[in-house]
Amino acid sequence: MWRVARSAASTFRRTRRLSTAISAPCIVHKRGADILHDPWFNKVLVNLEVPQFVWDRGVVVVVWKFNAILDLPNTGHGFPMTERDRLGLRGLLPPRVISFEQQYDRFMESFRSLEKNTEGQPDSVVSLAKWRILNRLHDRNETLYYRVLIDNIKDFAPIIYTPTVGLVCQNYSGLFRRPRGMYFSAKDKGEMMSMIFNWPSTQVDMIVLTDGSRILGLGDLGVQGIGIPIGKLDMYVAAAGINPQRIYLCLCLTGAPSYAWRGTNNQKLLEDPLYLGLRQPRLEGEEYLSIVDEFVEAVHARWPKAVVQFEDFQAKWAFETLDRYRKKFCMFNDDIQGTAGVALAGLLGTVRAQGRPLTDFANQKIVVVGAGSAGLGVLKMALQAVSRMTGPSADPHFFLLDKNGLITKDRKDIDPAALPFAKAHHEIEGLGLQEGAGLAEVGTNNCYLHLSAFYAFQDNKAGLNVCQVKKVKPHVLLGLSGVGGIFHEEVLRAMKESDSVRPAIFAMSNPTNNAECCPVDAFKLAGEDIVFASGSPFANVDLGNGKIGHVNQANNMYLFPGIGLGALLSGARNISDTMLEAAAECLASYMSDEKSIEESCIHPLTSKFLVLEKLSILATADWFWPYRISSIRDITAEVGAAVLRAAVAEDLAEGHGDVGVRELQHMSKEETIEHVRQNMWYPVYGPLVHE
Repeated sequence: MWRVARSAASTFRRTRRLSTAISAPCIVHKRGADILHDPWFNKVLVNLEVPQFVWDRGVVVVVWKFNAILDLPNTGHGFPMTERDRLGLRGLLPPRVISFEQQYDRFMESFRSLEKNTEGQPDSVVSLAKWRILNRLHDRNETLYYRVLIDNIKDFAPIIYTPTVGLVCQNYSGLFRRPRGMYFSAKDKGEMMSMIFNWPSTQVDMIVLTDGSRILGLGDLGVQGIGIPIGKLDMYVAAAGINPQRIYLCLCLTGAPSYAWRGTNNQKLLEDPLYLGLRQPRLEGEEYLSIVDEFVEAVHARWPKAVVQFEDFQAKWAFETLDRYRKKFCMFNDDIQGTAGVALAGLLGTVRAQGRPLTDFANQKIVVVGAGSAGLGVLKMALQAVSRMTGPSADPHFFLLDKNGLITKDRKDIDPAALPFAKAHHEIEGLGLQEGAGLAEVGTNNCYLHLSAFYAFQDNKAGLNVCQVKKVKPHVLLGLSGVGGIFHEEVLRAMKESDSVRPAIFAMSNPTNNAECCPVDAFKLAGEDIVFASGSPFANVDLGNGKIGHVNQANNMYLFPGIGLGALLSGARNISDTMLEAAAECLASYMSDEKSIEESCIHPLTSKFLVLEKLSILATADWFWPYRISSIRDITAEVGAAVLRAAVAEDLAEGHGDVGVRELQHMSKEETIEHVRQNMWYPVYGPLVHE
């Protein structure tokens, strides 16, 4: 166990910061090979009982020496000779001391070599190979792992997060090497309050929870969905600077990508001999909710200040659990609220790209394909935005389609969550639409849309072969269906007839194969002036004649780290709609340069430019650099500050650490952003001493 020496504790009372770039000495209670081989230790994660702070002086105590230290994913060959003497490591490592920079360069060389050696291999093979080499680094040196991730976020985010994380989840039982996080099942009912104390950390800042029932667009993956919380928490560390000791993994961490799992309905997994979960169907109804209730109560009994992010629950439970807990605990659902925030930021950016004032958002015609938790979350937040602009009597032009077509109030057994967006008969009569209409005719009167892609939604395929509806001509076509290719040729061509001079196409489903369309087809068929955004990363499109079709990545990674960090630093009792809207509007305003808007850059840049010589002006322009994904910590700082200020304004903030509400209230916008930045953890080695 870690403990703080008196000198460190004294400094703890004088400081406010959660993280440090200054090396603080650590006292360990293990020696020799115990240090090098203990799987629960990381040299820089110096403290279990209090946050990691910036210390002018201070000593943190750990209990390992000898072989125990060598077992830990810490510094490899980086122990200096004096430290080897203190910890009994002399002779247990090669004599040369390898610096952090040398370790960094060696890993990057290995990674580039892997890229070269896998050229020409299938994408899935290359992606999993890259994930494995990063995962092995994580196992042996967590400090170096996060430094590599932070410095190369553009290259590595698609590996540890979307889209590769979907492939990892599909194969997780076969890829499993060591446990990460905690697992709760139906067999643990009545034991969760005691189980939660099996986690060795006394402090938790951030928890990501899933039940594995709807992983990305891949469906029910059961226990294998644990890959999603692991990837999300890696992004919390990289983007938000959450100290990993206060999240998950290792003895000295203070949280876990918790996984409240209750079985699976995926027959393929149930028959897989390698599957690591229970071989039983999922619980339903009150039996299901009682398990989640027990877990949530146990978490907050031990860690009452932790922020909990619900992730990848199927729609019926996503809305149920959000309504059930959001007023009681500091929690949010990333699929409903995070996706909605990113989409709203993109929608507001689209209005700017169209050359219209933001208030014109109320007049935008938006067709949303997919009525799951994400699609409904987007419409709910968009409706709130319209209401703020036009008043409570707002009548937005939203059209919602699910597997059975257009949702109207005539539908039987309509999902209560979809009811506010169901169209009444008189609203669509003039358009020639009716209940169950398929993907709307968005261009000409004679556009028949073949919807074979919809077959994945239901067993009864009759009635979905073709459909014809009157003109809608939407400004925005937004997909959250999870059905790859559903925006097929006729749909994309019809978008040319949009009422907007610059229509938008958002293909937001993940992973890559589930995207509603690819950007090449969108720019080719819908026109070169469209605004395009996708959930997974795609390369920009070479349109010829020196023109480039910019591909935005409308991914939650720009928002959820800031939501979590802002809620944490404010000490918010719960996360309100106002806090979430503040996050979305902050992200929308982040692209502040009109030049970026003219280039249809509504989200920070992620794509590699295909023809760099044709883009020398774009690639070197002063406005370009602040908007890259590599600036994600700056983005998160501003989003987090916006969330924090909203919590203070709503009187939801209680302060965090030794920064009270009054101090937060008196901070200017710039001071709040700086406060958030100063509380971001950064990976460095700290010296170790043994007690």
